[in-house]
Amino acid sequence: MTRLSRRTLIQAAAFASPYLLTPRWLLAAEPKSAPSNRIGIGIIGVGGRGGYHHKAMLDHPGVQVVAVCDANLSKREAARERTNEKYAEADKSGQYKGCASIQDFRELIARADVDAVIIATPDHWHALGAIMAMKAGKDVYCEKPISLTVAEGREVVSAAQRFGRIFQTGSQERSNPKGRYACELVRNGRIGQLKTIYIGLPVNAKDCGLQPEQPIPPDLDYNLWLGPAPYAPYTKVRVSGNFRYIYDYSGGEMTDRGAHVADIALWGAEPWLKGPVTIEPKNAAFYTNSLYNTAIRYHITFTYASGLQVIVQDDRARGIRFEGDKGWLEVAIHGCATTASDPAILTSTIAPSEVHLHESPGHHDDFLQAIRTRGDVVAPPEQGHRTATFCHLCNLSLILGRKLTWDPQTEQFVHDPAANRMLYRPMRVPWRLV
Repeated sequence: MTRLSRRTLIQAAAFASPYLLTPRWLLAAEPKSAPSNRIGIGIIGVGGRGGYHHKAMLDHPGVQVVAVCDANLSKREAARERTNEKYAEADKSGQYKGCASIQDFRELIARADVDAVIIATPDHWHALGAIMAMKAGKDVYCEKPISLTVAEGREVVSAAQRFGRIFQTGSQERSNPKGRYACELVRNGRIGQLKTIYIGLPVNAKDCGLQPEQPIPPDLDYNLWLGPAPYAPYTKVRVSGNFRYIYDYSGGEMTDRGAHVADIALWGAEPWLKGPVTIEPKNAAFYTNSLYNTAIRYHITFTYASGLQVIVQDDRARGIRFEGDKGWLEVAIHGCATTASDPAILTSTIAPSEVHLHESPGHHDDFLQAIRTRGDVVAPPEQGHRTATFCHLCNLSLILGRKLTWDPQTEQFVHDPAANRMLYRPMRVPWRLV
């Protein structure tokens, strides 16, 4: 596909069908403060992480939350009430009832007043929801990881390109100035040629053990919650935030906090990530006799054609250690505190002629700014896919228990049909990826 600029896509869309790709505020004649110039937001998944995004959008003057969606009636009704109460405070009449409460996300993305969606569902819904939303002409902020499988991630990237949509991955650490600065130091050779990266990723989720089947709560559409995942008996633990430790819906610590840590590691290492890699696991252990079934012990070594090694370990503190031939730099994720072999590294000025990474004003603001300008985001889909793929490769190597060789150009394992079959998972009828 010929790569077109976003400006070209917008101009072409405006000529052919102005409501396909052009936001309402670019077409409106009203001043910027008018309601038609606000970005209409729909939130899919309003539980834990979705609740955080919901509050951020309610507090943002440039947007209007017009619809909330969740398979759980109680959660979405509570979110609708919070929305209406918030906007009623600013309404002259002191009343507002404009937020819709929707059970099926497909109804939300079909709404004409929704310009962009925030997807904060369990991971097995990320790619499907994002692709459907972009196909419907919506911009998307999708929590990490952007996919449950490698094949899904590539389809997300393709959809963003095909439909000309803004897509922000929920890799919020990229919007932390300390994390960006650390990556710029590595990229600009402050520790010399990069040789090794250590990713510390301890697993501290308490085992839930085996869980009995329980009655499905009357306010939960459990069939919709499962969606494309295989059918499984309902138990409360399955649909709580700990879905992350069940492979049918997520990838354990690797795709949860691991996606944040790996993302910063890969952002700093990008110039060295060339050519095929081998992925070699050892010391693998998993939850057993438990509803959970993801990995809890691991030591995984990625070796790139450039000679760079990236080592993922559960027995290191959460964070990243970049080692070069002239020093080292450590980044502690969540706060991005940094230390270095030479303290002077941490006061180094990045010159105008050196590599400067995308400077985000804040992860939500970065997304909203890109919607208005049709510009770039700090965590675009290709980067989100690369990070998710790294995490998926970790898990696949642990499950298979053997060394794998990966070609990043074809996104296939080399001469390994059994491993390649695991790059995609069949979806439960009637769901399909594209």
